[in-house]
Amino acid sequence: MSVGPGKQNGGVAVARQDRLADLPDEVLLRIFETAGRLSKRALCNVSRLNKRYHVLADSILYNTIQFDTPEHHLIFSQSLGRRPRRGSLIVGVRLAYPTSELSHLSLDVPVHGSHYEPSRFDGLSRSLSTMSNLEMLDVAAPDTLLHGIGTIFNGPFDFACLKSCTLFYQCPDDQYWDLRENIHIFSHPALETLVVKRAKLADPGFDYLERPHDTALKKLHLIECDINEDALSDILEFPEALTEFIMTQTAEPKPELEEGSDDVGDFILALKSACESLETITIDCPALTGRKALRMREFTALKTLRLNWDYQLFGKSSKKPRMHSVGLPPELETLEFFNELGTDEEVNDLLLFTVQSMGIIGRKLKTLVVVEGEDRPISEELIEACKSQDFSLDIIGRFDEE
Repeated sequence: MSVGPGKQNGGVAVARQDRLADLPDEVLLRIFETAGRLSKRALCNVSRLNKRYHVLADSILYNTIQFDTPEHHLIFSQSLGRRPRRGSLIVGVRLAYPTSELSHLSLDVPVHGSHYEPSRFDGLSRSLSTMSNLEMLDVAAPDTLLHGIGTIFNGPFDFACLKSCTLFYQCPDDQYWDLRENIHIFSHPALETLVVKRAKLADPGFDYLERPHDTALKKLHLIECDINEDALSDILEFPEALTEFIMTQTAEPKPELEEGSDDVGDFILALKSACESLETITIDCPALTGRKALRMREFTALKTLRLNWDYQLFGKSSKKPRMHSVGLPPELETLEFFNELGTDEEVNDLLLFTVQSMGIIGRKLKTLVVVEGEDRPISEELIEACKSQDFSLDIIGRFDEE
């Protein structure tokens, strides 16, 4: 590939031919991408051969950056000062290091090309602000960076190309971090996928004067968060076509949850603003109960519903008479329960009745996924009812019978 002295031919040095030079940039990029996957060092060596290779290799070397240590991002900030063009080459950034590694460093290094004042934001935030074509941001960093990164989300000209974002800030004693500091991520016009881990949100997210217009958010995942259902309802008014909602929590959350309801129905109600676009709802929160049967006929696009317990769908037994049954989404195709059936006898009977009536209330259902408990085998009546309605009953942990 390199041009240099070759074999002697009659006493005259013959230069080796660069056989890649005649290839178009599109082909060279494919070759360099393969070389980069095999060895970043090899691709760095290629980038030093000439200006053309340097430009093409840079677009791959700086496509996705992972900051494993604070020193890494400080060094990179200095690199951006020497070559600011590199900021626009970066498509993906991952931040992943513990608080202990941040304590001994100064974060106020200047960054060339950033419009933020050094006295207001840390060096990492200012470095990120220079990445005009960033599409993916994955944050797993100390909460010291919470405010600085949150301020970037509030900037009208930053992260204009961002499509996917994951936010997790490490707090002392494993506390939940305050999502209000990053609340403007929900007003991002182009963001399509947002994953939020171990955050809390107690109050509505936006003041009246700063409420955003329609956004492109399609997938929202809340992982082990402490979210108030009214605050969730508020931020879900803005996505124009949310298609996937996932909320998970452990069986015994630590710290204990303080902001949200203990009733799964309140969170379903919070999703009503997206009822015409949601295709998948997963609520994997074992501690949530159900006081009333869910009314989900308005979720006209929903095809997959996943819950922990059957009583989260039907409501637990109570002394009050039931005046209505569950309202299944009209297009529902897959209904799944993560935990064993039959812990509530009345609900067990309601599930059997619902399956027997599925030809009327859930004609599109194709698959029911359940878990069989050690002391509560799936009843033969339920198995026969599924067969009679001609949809699949998938019992997790049971081998198929021949």
